[in-house]
Amino acid sequence: MRLFPYTPRGDQVEFVSLVRDTVRQRSHAVVESGTGTGKTVCALAGSLEESLEDQRKLVYITRTKSQQRQVMLELRRISRIQGLLGLSMQGRGSSCPMAEQDPELKSGSAEELSGYCAQQKRLALKGDQGCPYYAHTLCIDIEELAAFCRRELPTAEEFADHCLRQKACPYEAMKLLLPQADVVVAPYNYLFLPFIRNRFLEWLNCDIEDLTVVVDEAHNLPEYLRGVSSMGYSRYALEMLAKESDEFQDPEVMDGVSVLDLYGIMKDLLTEAVDDYLGDEDGLLPPGFVNEGLLLNLRCSSSSLKNMNHVLIDHGILARDQKREQGRLPRSYMLSLGHFLQFWTSLEERFYVRLVTGGENPSFETYCLDASLAAEPLRQCHSSIHMSGTLDPITEYRDSLGLARNTVLRYFKSPFPSRNLLTLYADDVSTKYEEMSRDRGMLPRLEEYVVGICNSTDRNTAVFFPSYGLMDRFISDGVLSRLNCNVHVEAKGMPQAELMEAVDRFRCSRGDVLFSVMGGRVSEGLDFPDEDMEVAVVVGIPYPRPSARQRALMSYYDQKFNKGWEYTVKAPTVRKMRQAIGRLIRSETDRGAAVILDRRAQSFPQLDVVFSPEPISEVARFFQEAKVN
Repeated sequence: MRLFPYTPRGDQVEFVSLVRDTVRQRSHAVVESGTGTGKTVCALAGSLEESLEDQRKLVYITRTKSQQRQVMLELRRISRIQGLLGLSMQGRGSSCPMAEQDPELKSGSAEELSGYCAQQKRLALKGDQGCPYYAHTLCIDIEELAAFCRRELPTAEEFADHCLRQKACPYEAMKLLLPQADVVVAPYNYLFLPFIRNRFLEWLNCDIEDLTVVVDEAHNLPEYLRGVSSMGYSRYALEMLAKESDEFQDPEVMDGVSVLDLYGIMKDLLTEAVDDYLGDEDGLLPPGFVNEGLLLNLRCSSSSLKNMNHVLIDHGILARDQKREQGRLPRSYMLSLGHFLQFWTSLEERFYVRLVTGGENPSFETYCLDASLAAEPLRQCHSSIHMSGTLDPITEYRDSLGLARNTVLRYFKSPFPSRNLLTLYADDVSTKYEEMSRDRGMLPRLEEYVVGICNSTDRNTAVFFPSYGLMDRFISDGVLSRLNCNVHVEAKGMPQAELMEAVDRFRCSRGDVLFSVMGGRVSEGLDFPDEDMEVAVVVGIPYPRPSARQRALMSYYDQKFNKGWEYTVKAPTVRKMRQAIGRLIRSETDRGAAVILDRRAQSFPQLDVVFSPEPISEVARFFQEAKVN
């Protein structure tokens, strides 16, 4: 406990010791740590005891900027015991001043922005315009900047402000400091996207085997890893391919076949896939659908098709490089189609499924079923600590990432009084599709419960839905007009800035209602302490939709672990509900009431729910008693 900066309480001594011993033994630990256990500071104090002594770097990866900020605040407390250099790093898109001024740049991938940045830096070095922020970065006093960071341990935003006052690039300045860092706080992609990881390790001047890694909000990681291992190509990308082809004189990819010809074939294939295979939101495609369609339409052999793809990639590289020379974002849709077709035809069948997805922008997609493919860095690093307040069952997380069977698995309960949280469920409603279809009174009863609970108290209330579709149904039925307060809505696709404005208005109110979805940005990424949120209404059980992707994932987990339903349906469903309810209690003085409007809630003992025949009046009584006490 040498570096623990507070008077320990609860299980914190055991938590810190567990982390320290895990790092010392070059092992891994997966920890479910409830709200109030101080998991951030426990993980930092325990891992730094060993890492600082061995001069090994600690990389703390997070999902959100608010989590990065919390890490830096805890590092400031630890630095009073032992000085250290901690850096909070964000992606180039969030740190680059040029990207902030250009929407196209801000939308660029890490690789595209890296290419654009490299060209701008070359021009700046020649004194031929280029990036003015990089030119100023070359003149910055690195030792003075390092001293500022050791003294202040700034958040990412504070570091950026400090650099911009000197007209320097925060991203480039951060890279110069990384070799000196003891702790680096970074987004997930710095460790799991190969292109970024390789550069990151170069900047750190160390190998992956020399890193101690802490994974925060780890319950998000398996699906994130499946996502980064997947690839898609959409109708929008095809339309941009046609425009790019026109710009570059429609080059040939095969004798008598141009890029525009290929565009037409791919567009027809996508339309055919949507018409013949798409279900509600996606559909499983036969393994040879795209490949055989190209062979048939181009009337060529497999070897000719392979050669055509190489030519397409070459044209894409030329287009990308020309755009870079012109000072544009080096993005090529010819290149991305070439890489997609290459991946589509060469992927390992046992780990992937080929899908067509629907909506406003249909696409071909290769979906990865195995999160462990992208989790290799966690198995290569010196040691890793994985934490979340909602990881149960921990074995599913360990197995999904392919961590060793001897990985330490532990639960630390929240120290907050259990009486501060009331969790009820109603047994006369359900959002199960068959029941809602059979019982026309089901939806009106659900709406009555929501209106009754929201109107029965003067407390800030969040209503969490299993989908945007059901939330929109409530709104179209006129539920908002029946609520005696202001209602703030997390709409689908809402820009982050607009969402945060709505959330801030909700936080500053008293007695308002927030409509959101389980698994969304509000239910997982934001804190609502004190009176910011005191009631949560959970409308139904957020089971995954029975899509082709979900069925394939469940089948894969059945084959690999014999636990398809438990690992791919039950586990993520419980986590979403626990995350939503967990917004209520963020300190030992918080009180909150949650009502689950679905009789199936009794099937989840992890929720610790109690049946209530009158949840509306019981919630009101809970807060009335709190006032008296």
